[in-house]
Amino acid sequence: MPTAVRISDDLLNEARKFSKIDHRSLTGQIEHWAKIGKCAEENPDLTYDLIKEIFIGIAELEQGEKEEYQFG
Repeated sequence: MPTAVRISDDLLNEARKFSKIDHRSLTGQIEHWAKIGKCAEENPDLTYDLIKEIFIGIAELEQGEKEEYQFG
């Protein structure tokens, strides 16, 4: 259920700029940042790039893009 949240004008303007660059809605951009930030706080040893790759992997699995990993 959507909930209205107040954010600063500066954050709103930054999100608007990045949403255009990343082809996301404004809400989608803020949600993306929130998910990354939450994951980073819960896993302080992970780099941004690793967090991003994890989210890409999850999205691929949700879309049925999976194959068995071949070791060696």
